[in-house]
Amino acid sequence: MKTVTMRVDDKIYQMIKAAADGQRRNISNFIEYATLQYLTSSQYVSDNEMNEILNDKELVKNLEIGLQEAKNGDYNIV
Repeated sequence: MKTVTMRVDDKIYQMIKAAADGQRRNISNFIEYATLQYLTSSQYVSDNEMNEILNDKELVKNLEIGLQEAKNGDYNIV
């Protein structure tokens, strides 16, 4: 297990503390819990979702075209 030291604004600390208290967790446990929730729900897709994406041939083709255009600099940010 690792120890992490971090600085947060007083208002953010109060929000974290209130959320931890609301779940009857200590602050470090709440931060660990909230981080895991964020990472597993926002950053990763399930195997089923990835299979659905990969099986959508038109989507994959458009993503490949977009990636190539980005590599070539052939795009405009609007």
